Amino acid sequence: MKKPVRSEHKNHKKPGHAGAKAEAALSGERPFTRLVRNSILELKIASLDEDGYGTARSEEGMTLKVAGAIPGDAALVVIDHVAGGSAFCHIKKLLQPSLLRSKRPPCNESAECGGCPLVAMKYSEQKVWKRGMVLAELAKYPELAGTNVHGLLSPTNLIHYRSTAKLTVAGKFSDPFIGIYRRASHDVYDLEQCPLHHPLINKVVDAVRKGITKCKVPVYNPQSKMGLLRYLVVRVSVSEKKAMVVFVTAKRSYNEIHHLSRFVQEQVPEIQVMAQNVNSSEGNVIMGQKDFFLTPVHHLTDKVGDISFRISPRSFFQVNNSGADLIYSQVRDWAALTGSETVLDMYCGIGGIGLFLARQARQVIGVEVVEEAVADAALNARINNIRNCRFEVGDAAELLEEIAAEEQRVDLAVLNPPRKGCEPNVLERIAALAPRAILYVSCSPASLARDLVVLKKLGYACREIQPVDMFPQTVHVENVARLEKVIKSA
Repeated sequence: MKKPVRSEHKNHKKPGHAGAKAEAALSGERPFTRLVRNSILELKIASLDEDGYGTARSEEGMTLKVAGAIPGDAALVVIDHVAGGSAFCHIKKLLQPSLLRSKRPPCNESAECGGCPLVAMKYSEQKVWKRGMVLAELAKYPELAGTNVHGLLSPTNLIHYRSTAKLTVAGKFSDPFIGIYRRASHDVYDLEQCPLHHPLINKVVDAVRKGITKCKVPVYNPQSKMGLLRYLVVRVSVSEKKAMVVFVTAKRSYNEIHHLSRFVQEQVPEIQVMAQNVNSSEGNVIMGQKDFFLTPVHHLTDKVGDISFRISPRSFFQVNNSGADLIYSQVRDWAALTGSETVLDMYCGIGGIGLFLARQARQVIGVEVVEEAVADAALNARINNIRNCRFEVGDAAELLEEIAAEEQRVDLAVLNPPRKGCEPNVLERIAALAPRAILYVSCSPASLARDLVVLKKLGYACREIQPVDMFPQTVHVENVARLEKVIKSA
């Protein structure tokens, strides 16, 4: 039987008199309409917002956000809480399902979990919605009118594609929860057979849950600051079908983790790397700075396309190999390299895009602020016997200034920034290097559209955008944009 949500707060309030009114409404009495917690409303869902909530408007003009709802649904919903002019709700009863709903979704718990809010929608409709989200962001800027946005590219697997999971451990050793925080809460939703996770991740999670109980491993409590095990990180090498398991603990404790490690390895022979990571901080950062290995092997090796990557416990690596291959291949196609070009790979991470381009370029210069990522990038270049890449660590704007001072010619610039996009001074210094083209890889349609406008003012026009579905069943969409330098006529 599926476990309920575990709250990490001691004083978790239960519905009182309002809840009784809700039940009365369900039994046929007229529902009360005050928009407060436990109010019941009958709604027709009009649209999806950017977070994947089905939305509707109340008679009072309030925005109602319904977890697990899809445009076209008619449903009886219960308000969970009201904040910021919006009421957040869950479906009590689906009165009329939308025509957009899948008849056999891979998961029926998404409304409670919140991890994959589009999973109940037909995939063909997900593709339309995601492309529409990109178009909607572009439409906010008249300067981007007429930009060619291609149809969404989909990865090989629509489920079981996530090769990395970072999960919270909660509860007690006698009844442990391993899962994710529900949106806008400190409640941990217990994941057992998540359809987005690679099957090997689900196998490991099941073994760890049993091992915590068998080995009586104290679970960390963030309120009391007592206990040991805080998080579970699982990585899978898709190409080699091997796993890495990292126990994140509040302190260094050998006995409990040693016994847990041995039990889990016996249950899951595919585990190649087992490590303990110590994180004694009180913040929300999952991984600490120190790893203790419990196996002779300290890393996994995986592949994206024909490039191999070495993965250690704190390495960044794409969670969807097939999706990453689509993005990297699109960049390589649009780069149209001839072997004579110098490529600048901004925000290069562990070198994924740069290494994909290196064999068609004269040289690749990677820029990244995270020192460990640069070390991984250099190592990955050696593993693949690629010798025309150099990776620089430091602030992007400062390193661009140094490249300009060296009078280094740049033929192609690739930008792959975090969700917030690029700083204006970075875009200005990229444009000052005058590459013939810029390829912008983005995980946020909003920041992409904003930066495309800035780049247009700096002399680079966006010719086309290719959306890529790196994360099916979720609201996220990646994009690759191709920009060319505009040659002004005399």
